[in-house]
Amino acid sequence: MSFVDRIRECQVFDPARYLPFTIGATVIGRVARRFVEQLRPYPDVLTVSGETVSVNEALGTYDARTTAFDVVLRDLRNRGLVSGWRDEAYPVGVAYSEPAFFEMERAAVPLFGVRGYGVHINGYVENADGLHLWVARRSLTKQTAPGKLDQIVAGGQPARMTLADNVLKECAEEANIPEIFAAKARPVGTVTYTTERPEGLRHDVLFNFDLVLPESFRPENTDGEVESFELWPIERVAQVIEETDSFKFNAALVNIDFLVRRGLIDADHRGYSEIVDGLHGGVSVDRAAP
Repeated sequence: MSFVDRIRECQVFDPARYLPFTIGATVIGRVARRFVEQLRPYPDVLTVSGETVSVNEALGTYDARTTAFDVVLRDLRNRGLVSGWRDEAYPVGVAYSEPAFFEMERAAVPLFGVRGYGVHINGYVENADGLHLWVARRSLTKQTAPGKLDQIVAGGQPARMTLADNVLKECAEEANIPEIFAAKARPVGTVTYTTERPEGLRHDVLFNFDLVLPESFRPENTDGEVESFELWPIERVAQVIEETDSFKFNAALVNIDFLVRRGLIDADHRGYSEIVDGLHGGVSVDRAAP
C-alpha cells in the first residue's frame, strides 16, 4: 500500500456506466444505468431517455424543483431504493460558488452523482514533542464507514448554511470544541474526487480547515457519531495511512493534503506528482469498479 493507493481508491469511476443528469443543457450529475429504470415512474419530474436523465422543463423554479424531488425521493425511500435518510438538504448545482438549481435529500445525492460538499477540520497540537493530530474513530452505527478513522471534526455541507457556520456547528456537535477555539479554524484549500462507492457515485468537494488546539483540550463527542478520540504523532498518522486502509477513504485524502502542506510528503517522495494532482481531481484514470 502507499499514499498513491489511497488516491487511486478515490478514482474508481467508469463513465460508460452512467447517463448524464441534466437540467436544460447543463450537466449536474450522473445516474447509473442500472438505476435509470427506477426513475421512469416519475415523468412529471424526470425525463428519461437513452441518452440522459433530465429535470422536467415544466419545473421552472428552485422551489418547484425542490418540492417535486422531495416527493420522488420519499417514494424511492419507501421502495427501499434510498437508504440512510438524514432529513438534510444539499444544494444541487455545478459549483459551490454558483447558485443552486434546487435542493436534494443528502442520502440521495450519490444516486444522482451530483456534487456533494463537506467541511473537514484538521485539529492539531504542536509542542516540544512535535506535531500531533487528533484522530476520531467513527461510531459503529454510522451509515457510512462505521468504525473507520476520521478527522477530529468532519461533516456534510447542508443547503442554506455558510461554511464558517457549519464549521462551528460541527465542532460543537462532534468534538465539543468551544466556539472561542473553533472560530480560529483556518481555511486551507479543498480536496476533490469522483469515485464509485456502495452508496453510489461520490462526486465531492471537501473544504479543509486547520485548527490549532491547546495541549489541555480534550474532545468529547455530543451527537453519538464518534466512538473515541486519540492524539497521534503525525508520523503515526502518515504510517497508518500509507500502510493500511484504517482511515475513511476521504479522511485519508484530507490527511494526505495536510502531510503535503506541512512538508511531510516532500517533492522527492515516490508518486508525489500523482498525489498532489489526485487530491484535486487532476488525475483522470477512469478505473472500473472491481
